[in-house]
Amino acid sequence: MKIVIGLINGMLTAATPILLAALGGSMTYYAGIFNIAMEGMMLSGAFFAVLGSYYFHSWLVGILFAILGAILMALIFVLFAVVLKMDEFITGIGLNLLSLGLTTYMLRQIFKVKGAFSSLEIVPIPKIDIPLIKDIPIIGDVISGQNLIVYLTVLAVIIVHYLVFKTRFGLRLRAAGYNRTCLDTSGVSANRIRIISLLICGILCGLAGAFLSLGYVTVFTEGMSAGKGWISLAAVILVSGSPKGIALISLLFGFTDGLGLFMQRTMPPQFTSMVPYIATLIALFVYSIRLKKKQKIIGA
Repeated sequence: MKIVIGLINGMLTAATPILLAALGGSMTYYAGIFNIAMEGMMLSGAFFAVLGSYYFHSWLVGILFAILGAILMALIFVLFAVVLKMDEFITGIGLNLLSLGLTTYMLRQIFKVKGAFSSLEIVPIPKIDIPLIKDIPIIGDVISGQNLIVYLTVLAVIIVHYLVFKTRFGLRLRAAGYNRTCLDTSGVSANRIRIISLLICGILCGLAGAFLSLGYVTVFTEGMSAGKGWISLAAVILVSGSPKGIALISLLFGFTDGLGLFMQRTMPPQFTSMVPYIATLIALFVYSIRLKKKQKIIGA
């Protein structure tokens, strides 16, 4: 039973940053933006989270810094992709490379270290024990005692779903993706909606980055997002941006990540660390086959 509980907790921990970033990607997906810059936003968030937590001795300031760092990347995306109308794919690639180079440079210049920075002065995001529930056998070990960001992620799924499908803004958001001309004709600026979606994406990616460096561990390493932004993008594509679907697919990817850690007892870690990425490739392959079948049916 301890193994099962450990596997479930590992799944939730691994799924959290993927889910948060994917929810941000869902917002831009409905706005008609192909946002591959989530990797860079998450990485920037992870670095600035450590920076804020270390210098101000506060995990709350760390989260604020993480959000600001990710929003900075989002604003650069807005400048080039929305204002200057450059190719979104190229802009996203450039931002990911910029974030990797910038965080590596600042790590070496500010903290005077290479590879990774860890300190006892970094204040981690706390875990929350839920009264009464924490005393329930098995259930309490899973539901209670999780990191604060895990609970915020559950709340984010509900908020994003409501925002997209139950509000006037959500209607305009989807219109910006489906028919920008019609939205502009109605008197609502499609570009303004797209900018807002990118800023919301930055906030969620910042939270994901903060969880990586202050929740999952209390350390920043070069390139520590390690492709999680790309997995988030895959999750968005697989379920066509649905927040509920994103939650399920993120848990699946989180499970494969936790399974990989569990398999390290019997297999080399270099092999087990490949498991979530292999699962992502398989999922995208299956999705592409299903998409081709649908296109053939429509064409027929």
